[in-house]
Amino acid sequence: MELNFNKPILLLIFNRPDTTFQVLQRIREIRPKYLFVAADGPRAGREDDQINCELTRDVIRKNVDWDCELKTLFRNENLGCGFGVCSAITWFFDQVESGIILEDDCLPDLSFFQFCDEILDKYKDDSRIFGITGTNVQNGALNSNDSYFFSNYPITWGWASWRRAWKHFRYEIPDYISAFKSGELDHFFQSRGEKKYWMKKIKMGVTEKQNIWDYQWWFAIWKNKGMIVTPNCNLILNLGFRDTGSHTFLHDSKREPTIEGPVKFPLNHPIRVSVDREADKRTFLNAYSHSFSRIFRLIRENGWWNVIKYTTKRLGI
Repeated sequence: MELNFNKPILLLIFNRPDTTFQVLQRIREIRPKYLFVAADGPRAGREDDQINCELTRDVIRKNVDWDCELKTLFRNENLGCGFGVCSAITWFFDQVESGIILEDDCLPDLSFFQFCDEILDKYKDDSRIFGITGTNVQNGALNSNDSYFFSNYPITWGWASWRRAWKHFRYEIPDYISAFKSGELDHFFQSRGEKKYWMKKIKMGVTEKQNIWDYQWWFAIWKNKGMIVTPNCNLILNLGFRDTGSHTFLHDSKREPTIEGPVKFPLNHPIRVSVDREADKRTFLNAYSHSFSRIFRLIRENGWWNVIKYTTKRLGI
């Protein structure tokens, strides 16, 4: 990987200096010319946030020691995991045509950067392609010898996109019910169970939007029949599967895969630009469905008590 990486990178941080340091050190290995860092403010009444938010920002101040154009958006108030994140992404794309987005708990393989660099260039004018993800939850399954496949699942644990795609994002999506009922999104779903699951999740994005932004992004992609480039090996290690994560603490071996990279270059591009339906079916079954096999796997890997705690937290009990 060459130094002085040219594609802009946005790093989203909050109150975790330890994981922020790990991700920044990986970014530091490629010494990007353009680094954007957005930090949400501490939550009201949380003294620990006051301390940890400042420690996390110090990680940036002390360790961005290469020659680069550094732009920061350090907020004084807490906007939450929803608007705080999506407004930072909008701030990023207001200034760049394309770029890479990493959260403070998404540790990429070094080849992820070159992979995004090449794909961003290759599909920059293809309005069918809405983004690139570095996360692959296929559990080792491959449908071809290509370097990547096209998916309807825009997993945002290490990703990249273009301004032209992000302009479709809406934080408010009052039309989601009519979109589901009219069949406007049926090109994506492969079963009634999958449609029911995602209608519930998109509703969560509407009713709990202070904590959610990515489901609104997914909805924008599906509504516009967009596709996502997904590498044929996983390139992101999610460090957030622990109790300090904002949304997830259940371990799931198929949803939190280890890094399988690096990607081999030169890339072997698919001949056809079309969604790999079999791969998407595996993505849903491995990472999202409420199938008995997944439930039993979660119980086996976490224990009954942790599954109950997680469920009651999600249901607000």
